[in-house]
Amino acid sequence: MKIITGQMIVIEMLSPALILIAAAILIPLSNDRMKPLIVMAAPLLTLAAIWQIEDGVQGSILFLDYYMLEPVEGSPLRRLFATVFAIMVFFGGLFAYRIASWHELSAAFVYAAGAIGVCFAGDLITLFLYWELMAIFSTVIVWCGGTPGARDAGIRYAIMHLLGGVILKVGIEGIVVSTGSIQIQPMLATDFSTWMILIGILINAAAPPVSAWLSDAYPESSVSGSVFLSAFTTKTAVLALLLLFPGEPILIGVGLYMIMHGIIFALLENDARRILAYSIVNQVGFMVCAVGIGTQMALNGAAAHAFAHIIYKALLFMCAGVVLYRTGKSRCTDLGGLYRTMPFTTICAIIGALSISSFPLTSGFTTKTMISQAAIDEGYMAVYFLLTAASAGVFLHAGIKFPWFVFFQKDSGLRPKDASFNMKLAMAGCAAICILIGVFPQMLYGLLPYDVDYVAYYPAKVVFYLQLLLFSGLAFFILLPLMQRTLTISLDTDWVWRHGGRLLANGLNTVVERFTAVKNRLATKTIKTLSYLSDRYLGQPHKADSEERSVFARSWTIGTTALWISGLLSAYVLAYYL
Repeated sequence: MKIITGQMIVIEMLSPALILIAAAILIPLSNDRMKPLIVMAAPLLTLAAIWQIEDGVQGSILFLDYYMLEPVEGSPLRRLFATVFAIMVFFGGLFAYRIASWHELSAAFVYAAGAIGVCFAGDLITLFLYWELMAIFSTVIVWCGGTPGARDAGIRYAIMHLLGGVILKVGIEGIVVSTGSIQIQPMLATDFSTWMILIGILINAAAPPVSAWLSDAYPESSVSGSVFLSAFTTKTAVLALLLLFPGEPILIGVGLYMIMHGIIFALLENDARRILAYSIVNQVGFMVCAVGIGTQMALNGAAAHAFAHIIYKALLFMCAGVVLYRTGKSRCTDLGGLYRTMPFTTICAIIGALSISSFPLTSGFTTKTMISQAAIDEGYMAVYFLLTAASAGVFLHAGIKFPWFVFFQKDSGLRPKDASFNMKLAMAGCAAICILIGVFPQMLYGLLPYDVDYVAYYPAKVVFYLQLLLFSGLAFFILLPLMQRTLTISLDTDWVWRHGGRLLANGLNTVVERFTAVKNRLATKTIKTLSYLSDRYLGQPHKADSEERSVFARSWTIGTTALWISGLLSAYVLAYYL
C-alpha cells in the first residue's frame, strides 16, 4: 500500500471517474465535430482504465491528520459494476449526442463518474462524496427535461436524495465515532448508525415507501435523460448493499416487497416510461432480495442481474424514448400500431422485453435464475415461490404490456419514422449484449466475484420457465379488457406530498385564518373595553359639573384622598415584607 500526503499524487490513485469528469468539462467547449468524438472516446478510455486497476487498495491519502482515505480500491465486484457503467455511458452517449443539449451530456458524464467513483471507493467518506455527486448531477438531468413537470419533479427528486444523503452521512459519522474506522467492510444493521447507513442506501435503491421519487422523476426527464437515469443510481445502491450489508436478513423482505410493489403499479400505469420506471423498482427488488440471502450464489446472482438489468433496461428506455421523440406521445392510450413504420425499434423493444422477463436465450434468464437457485439452496421455499410468481408478473407488465400497447394494439393512426442511425446503433449494441449473455452466460459468469458453479440451461428448468411465461402471456390476453388503460395517472406514496401535503397546507391555512379572525375579534373587543374604561375613569375633564366627570377627573374631598393614600401605602408595605 502506498501512503502519500495531499501534495503527492500517483497514477495508481486516480479514479477512472476523473476521465469522465474531464470529458464533461470538454463537452461544452467542443464544436459539433469534436463533441461526438469526446462522447464516444471518454467511456472507452474509462473502460480501459477500469481494467488497469488491480485488486486491493491502490494507495491512501492522509485526511485531517487522522483518517486515511482510500480513493481507489479494486476487486472483481467493483470492476464488474464499473465495467457495465462505462458500457452504459458509451451506449447512452451514442444514443443521445445528436438530441441532448451540452448541459445534459455534461451532467450525464459527471453523474456516471459519480457511479464509477462509488465503485472504487475504498472508504466511507470517498463513497459519500461520489454518492452526493451523483445526487446533484442526476437532478440536473431531470431538470434538463425542460418542462414545468420536469422542474417540479427535479425539486422533489433533489429533496429526497438530499434527505437520503443526510441520513447516510449521519450513519457514517456514527460508525466513525463508535469504531474510529472509515473502512468499507461488511456489517449488519444492529445499531442506530448501521440502520442509518442502510436506510440511506435503500432510499437510493428506491425501496418503498420512498420509491416514488423514481417513477416521479425518470419519466419527466428528456428522451435521452431517462436512459442515463435508469442505469446508475439504483445499481450503485445495490453495489453498496453488496459491499456493506451482504446477508442482512431484513433485505429479503424489503426485496420481495419491492418486487410486488413494482409489478402492481406497473400493471396500473398508463404512461410507457412510468411502466418502465416501476419495473426498475421491481427488478432491483430481485437484487436486494439476493443480497439479503447473502450466499456466494446469491451475491453472484445480484451482481450478474444488475449487469444484465442495466443493459436491457437502457434498451427499453431507448425504445420508449424513440417513440416519444418521434410521436411526442408516451401514454399507452395514445399509441399503438407503431410496428408498421418503426420495425427496428419494435424488434429491439421485444428483445428488451424478453430479457427482462427471463426468457431463455436472453440475459435475464441466465442471471435472474441464479437468485431463485440461491433461495432453493438455502431452503427458502416461500421466497422461491414468490420470486417465481414475480417472474410471471414481470412478463405481464414489461414483457407483454409495454410492447403490446405501444407497438401492437389497435392502430393509433400514427406513422412516425424509425430511430435515427446513431440511435439504432446504440439499441443494436444493447440488444446484442442481451442475446450474447443469454447464449454465452460464461462470458459474464467469469467476471463475477465468486467462482460460479451454476448451469443456467438444463431441460427441466427451460421447460418450466417457458410454461410459466406461456401461461402468463395467456392470462394477459384473456384479461386484456381489464388491462386496457384509461387517461389516468397512478399515484404512489407520492400522494403524501402531492395531495396529502396540499390538504395539510390547506388545513393549516384554515386554522391560521380562524385564529386570525378570533384574534382580531378579541383585539377589537379589548380596544372597545379599554376605550370605555378610559372614558369612564380618565376622560371628560372638561365637564363643568364635577359629578359628570370621569372618576379620576372629579374633585375629591381631602378625607377621601387621604383614605386612598393610606390604603395604597399599606398595600405597598405589605407587598414589600412578603
